[in-house]
Amino acid sequence: MKAFTALMHREFIEHKGAFFLGPMLLLGVLFGLTILAFTVGRVDVHLSGALFTVAPLIIYEMGFFGLGFAWSLYLAVTLFFYCADGFAADKRNNAMLFWKSMPVTDFKILLSKLTAAVTILPGVVFGLALLSGVLLFGVAFATMSINGTASVGTLGAIVGIYGNVALTLFTALIAALLWYLPVMALVGAIAAAIGRWAIPIALLLPTLISTLEWVTLGGLHPFATNTWRFLQYRLAVPQTDYVDTWFAAAETATSGRLGVPRFDGVVASGEVLASLDWTQIGIGIVFALAAIYLASEYRRRVNDN
Repeated sequence: MKAFTALMHREFIEHKGAFFLGPMLLLGVLFGLTILAFTVGRVDVHLSGALFTVAPLIIYEMGFFGLGFAWSLYLAVTLFFYCADGFAADKRNNAMLFWKSMPVTDFKILLSKLTAAVTILPGVVFGLALLSGVLLFGVAFATMSINGTASVGTLGAIVGIYGNVALTLFTALIAALLWYLPVMALVGAIAAAIGRWAIPIALLLPTLISTLEWVTLGGLHPFATNTWRFLQYRLAVPQTDYVDTWFAAAETATSGRLGVPRFDGVVASGEVLASLDWTQIGIGIVFALAAIYLASEYRRRVNDN
């Protein structure tokens, strides 16, 4: 267990630029621009404080969700390139012979990379996303304080909003990692076999498989096959009625919280988990383990390694 933990720690050290230093830099730039905007007069502090007073809950909730969505996009792109690059890093930096001399199997090494991709690495980015929410709420509350409209009750409401949105973002992150686990494993397995060429191949593979079905079994076109329909379903982002309804109500609100219920993170998180196809998730976990095992066997046996 210590060896496996050390392998995961190695993944974080080797890729901390993308999963820690880069997000920290972005967070610092964002915070610096926010402070600069208020200090040089680009943003009217009193006007901003009045705006937060008129519709504080909408602005806090929508702002935090916006940050969460932006960090989700960053994490999705970074994890894809990590799986396409990190699984082949041992061959590229000539460390393959070193790791083969250690009492650690190739399967355990590749499994540690996949485990890091669904635990440590996204966990660090999520922690920074939470920190960005604290900075956002802190600046917004400070503008209300300067405007003389902040109160203890407002602070309590802000803390409640932060907890509800953070819970929803965390649940959505867990659901997404489970749902897309086989995709990450497949990209990593391809990378373990052919290196960085896994990026274009992973992008073209669904089209090639769908085209093969169209050629052999027929159909209107390559994008009207059972394979393509399954891939569309399997790659779709899980959605919930509660979140969609709440966002629709928030967008139509014109003042304060008129007609818009307060966001409930417990209800939203429950719907996210209930909306998942757990049978497909189970199949995906088995597929991911099988893909990693086959890649480890190829890595162990091929002469080029």
